Amino acid sequence: MTEAEEPKPQSDEARSAFRQPSGIAASIDGESSTTSEFEIPQGFAVPRHAGTESETTSEFSLPDGLEVPQTPPADTEGSAFTMPSTHSAWTAPTAFTPASGFPAVSLTDVPWQDRMRAMLRMPVAERPAPEPSQKHDDETGPAVPRVLDLTLRIGELLLAGGEGAEDVEAAMFAVCRSYGLDRCEPNVTFTLLSISYQPSLVEDPVTASRTVRRRGTDYTRLAAVFHLVDDLSDPDTNISLEEAYRRLAEIRRNRHPYPTWVLTVASGLLAGGASLLVGGGLTVFFAAMFGSMLGDRLAWLCAGRGLPEFYQFAVAAMPPAAMGVVLTVTHVDVKASAVITGGLFALLPGRALVAGVQDGLTGFYITAAARLLEVMYFFVSIVAGVLVVLYFGVQLGAELNPDAKLGTGDEPFVQIFASMLLSLAFAILLQQERATVLAVTLNGGIAWCVYGAMNYAGDISPVASTAAAAGLVGLFGQLMSRYRFASALPYTTAAIGPLLPGSATYFGLLGIAQGEVDSGLLSLSNAVALAMAIAIGVNLGGEISRLFLKVPGAASAAGRRAAKRTRGF
Repeated sequence: MTEAEEPKPQSDEARSAFRQPSGIAASIDGESSTTSEFEIPQGFAVPRHAGTESETTSEFSLPDGLEVPQTPPADTEGSAFTMPSTHSAWTAPTAFTPASGFPAVSLTDVPWQDRMRAMLRMPVAERPAPEPSQKHDDETGPAVPRVLDLTLRIGELLLAGGEGAEDVEAAMFAVCRSYGLDRCEPNVTFTLLSISYQPSLVEDPVTASRTVRRRGTDYTRLAAVFHLVDDLSDPDTNISLEEAYRRLAEIRRNRHPYPTWVLTVASGLLAGGASLLVGGGLTVFFAAMFGSMLGDRLAWLCAGRGLPEFYQFAVAAMPPAAMGVVLTVTHVDVKASAVITGGLFALLPGRALVAGVQDGLTGFYITAAARLLEVMYFFVSIVAGVLVVLYFGVQLGAELNPDAKLGTGDEPFVQIFASMLLSLAFAILLQQERATVLAVTLNGGIAWCVYGAMNYAGDISPVASTAAAAGLVGLFGQLMSRYRFASALPYTTAAIGPLLPGSATYFGLLGIAQGEVDSGLLSLSNAVALAMAIAIGVNLGGEISRLFLKVPGAASAAGRRAAKRTRGF
């Protein structure tokens, strides 16, 4: 047949979409060659289990009596699309969300510290979504960089004020969440704060950081920052971003509640109260007070000259030690050791020690190591200042007895009064609010009563007695902080002042100065054990207090997770 004689279709209807193309053989079994996406692939058998079939049939189910032909596999090598031999669709394990769902976590009717801490310890996928934020002026939401900047500025004030790393992260997370930024991750180290926010899984994250250059103790400012975070976390309040910036600027501009001369007198009263606590008399009280005030003024002079804190502590430790040496050389019938011990009480860095141990127990090991290293430097500077004075005192013939017993508990009422005076002076030095001074003073007196009853009356070891008294201080501080929605530091730091190991530190230094290195190191190791007992006791008291509080998720299967970066048993 020629090309001109080739038949052509008479109309468009002659071509059909279902017409078999030329060159393709038709199916020999008469069935349509088109398949459905619901058709069971050839070679796959559907197991039939008793009790799993439904009474109603589906249009995609196989008719009764019709079996799917089975063909052996062409080879034994598996494929990515081959169903595992042990897999059954009817007995498949649960995947992704379980049938019962994830346990709900209640985050209502608890302080914001516990809410934020619980969410920080959750995986990001399990955190409950925040409510729509109304703390901005327009419908587009707040500017993410400004929210992150406000968060970093608040975290800087808290970290510079001595707050623990976990509490700083909780406050930063609370500020971001109050403005609707839930997918944020704060990170706190000793001198650096950073925060990252990712709007969605397909958008680039926004990261900001801030460095803490200077640290100062002002618990009044710390309490004001906590009040600001509490107001931001309250869903009933509507604080815009501009209002939050204005309040933060006012907190920064506020002056300290106590002038410089009051702080100097407070340091003297602290040393005098500590000297009474270890058995000194009225003469010892005034001698320790005068030496500590002189050391405080010399430290201020060194600070004005720009000397580092290491030298400031060394200079501040010299005048009290010199007063004790002078009383011994002049043969004044007083306990000169009590004068030196009282001066050491005013210098021991109890606040930094408690914060460092707390960071270590909650999983912030880098920050804890940095804080404890700072404590070690301060301690070495105090040791250097006192040893220089004691060495020259021994050369001048000062008879200082390292075996003298201080604070035998013979005058309990005087020691209770001295412990309360010490806590009061310590609270003033920490620039606390006037409303918290009375509470922390009573807390310090109760702590010393517990220590005296266990150590002097019960003949229990000083380490165990110190840990129990510090645990009571931590318990009371956490309960008061939850009651007032504030930080626990103003209620705990000054109250542990009477428990600081001033006498053990002094006798260790005296033994080293007189050449008795073994006894000196033994006494210093006892001082370190007492300091660790204080820090661990305060933290344990705070953890015990949370057992009696409403903790988010305590009734669920998840429970209260342990500190992050730990195994969480």
